[in-house]
Amino acid sequence: MYNLIRNILFRLEAEQAHYLSMNLLKTACSIAPLRKLLERLFTPTGDFLVRDFGGLKFRNPVGLGAGFDKNARYLRELKTLGFGFVEIGTVTPLPQDGNPKPRLFRLSADQALINRMGFNNDGVEAVRKRLEDWHATKMTSFVGKGQFIIGGNIGKNKQTPNEEAWKDYEICFNRLFDVVDYFVVNVSSPNTPGLRALQDKEALKEILVRLQENNQQRTSPKPILLKIAPDLTSGQLQDIADLAAAIKLDGIVTSNTTISRENLSTHSTSLAEEIGMGGLSGKPLKNHADKVLGEIATLTAGRIPLIASGGIFTGKDALKKINLGAQLIQVWTGFIYEGPGIVKKICKSLNSQKA
Repeated sequence: MYNLIRNILFRLEAEQAHYLSMNLLKTACSIAPLRKLLERLFTPTGDFLVRDFGGLKFRNPVGLGAGFDKNARYLRELKTLGFGFVEIGTVTPLPQDGNPKPRLFRLSADQALINRMGFNNDGVEAVRKRLEDWHATKMTSFVGKGQFIIGGNIGKNKQTPNEEAWKDYEICFNRLFDVVDYFVVNVSSPNTPGLRALQDKEALKEILVRLQENNQQRTSPKPILLKIAPDLTSGQLQDIADLAAAIKLDGIVTSNTTISRENLSTHSTSLAEEIGMGGLSGKPLKNHADKVLGEIATLTAGRIPLIASGGIFTGKDALKKINLGAQLIQVWTGFIYEGPGIVKKICKSLNSQKA
């Protein structure tokens, strides 16, 4: 059934198809009996799925990565589809339009995407208001012994110079603190000029130290994680592992999209050249993302929890990430190609393997 729907949606421009499909799902979920039916169809059940991470209990280990629900508009709908957690954002202090359209492209032959969105979002105040409304609806109810968790992925505005980037991260941290369950510091998107320079040790240290000092002054600190790029060198990964240990980060998300165009078919390579700049995600990223995950797991020696993303389409893909050291996994491109049943399918496979 989804193959037919996907074929129809793929006739539309990618970003247009995204909002059309999610708004149709939103309409369906506004009808209580239909929403309950969808929840029964797509939500995996069983306390065996519950995962502990950073002091939080996730109802299952399959999350939706940042960039899909940038503005916290579709939390009810994504909860209905069975996700254990959703990472909203990337959120910046001020609203910004992002890069000119078109900025999201399919490489269907390789089940991949290229995006150059550029942190388009409604700004932290609008996102905070939606999250306040979400909590007011009591849609955060427990399922079994685990909870539907919301992460806040935070970044800087494009016009903010890197030497003042820490101010943007702190603004977002302060404004979202009461309405998200954990934070992810995004310094790894390839679509904001100069952003990846913040992964350098000293620049990153300034941001993370300030956030952690702020966090530890709170009565109940929130987990702070760092999202890294798959294009880092071994030396840079070592720096991040050392810094994460020194600052006592609560986790690392590995990894973001790649600027590489390796592992593409001839057709997709040609198409990618026409598309130009942007981060590549999907199946071509999988092996490299696995390599980076394995390396950071070794460097951190199990001391820092990991969330894995990059090329996850099946239960087998997810199990590989877990065996490499991840506690949780995130899908994005796999969700686009596999459809709304992806969470239940992955959870069923993980349970059969006792992962």
